[in-house]
Amino acid sequence: MPTDDRPQTTVKHWQECSDVYDFLDQIRLRPGMWIPGGSLRHLESMLIGYRAALGVHNIDEHFAFWTEDDFTRWIREHYGISSSLSWAAAIERMTPDGSTAVDEFFRLLDDYRRDARQERAPHAGTPSHPGLEFMANTFVTLFWRRRLLTEATLRLQECGFRIVHLAAGDWSTEEDLHRAIADALHFPDYYGHNLDALNDCLGDVARHGPYDDSPEGMGLVLSFTDYDHFATACPRAAQDVLDIIADRARRAAVLQRRLICLVHSNDPNIQFEPVGAMPVMWNRGEWLDAKRR
Repeated sequence: MPTDDRPQTTVKHWQECSDVYDFLDQIRLRPGMWIPGGSLRHLESMLIGYRAALGVHNIDEHFAFWTEDDFTRWIREHYGISSSLSWAAAIERMTPDGSTAVDEFFRLLDDYRRDARQERAPHAGTPSHPGLEFMANTFVTLFWRRRLLTEATLRLQECGFRIVHLAAGDWSTEEDLHRAIADALHFPDYYGHNLDALNDCLGDVARHGPYDDSPEGMGLVLSFTDYDHFATACPRAAQDVLDIIADRARRAAVLQRRLICLVHSNDPNIQFEPVGAMPVMWNRGEWLDAKRR
């Protein structure tokens, strides 16, 4: 979600929009052109198309307007209802007299973004010990909402960490894993593409820094997305990889180096055995089971 949540006041071409909120601000400026008849169902269909385009073009952007996603849950909590209504249907049904569904949507959108911004407020500023929240109790932290993972990596990047993104949803075999990690971390040509070799090379990175000439910065963050896909295809390897990373992160910490692993899962109930003699834990924003419902 953008850090600046103020509505845009300048009309521009839709292709110049930076994200879904920028796009919605353009609709706000000219609702008659974008939403014929003022129907939120039409807007909902448009946003579904936006979400489909993100998937087709493999763009990693948080999208809160899916049927059961953040905005829908927020709307239900706001109105105090529990139903299967979409956010569009709920707003149209609850729009008060003297207002329109479109006006009500944008009013609620502003409130939703304000609430989301307040949730992020405790993380504002540069912490005295960057990355400590992801190393204090575990070196492997789970995420269900992509938005929270994105915000975490941005915070770490702003603190000087090097972020390495790994798309585990593309892995169906252990070889896929080794190929992706070797490419991302620039492992040497002699890398053996097995777990023992991963342990050795990751150990070198944790102790001495990257194989390439990139700056080491505050530390290294391995950010996995869609890891549940790989865990389903190769459950033992998925567990062993996290165990290796956690063990190497612990050893790196002894040398005052930082290695952090952030793992996104589409399954809110996914579990792993302890890794590196430490548990795999959910991030503090989703630690309670109720936060992943």
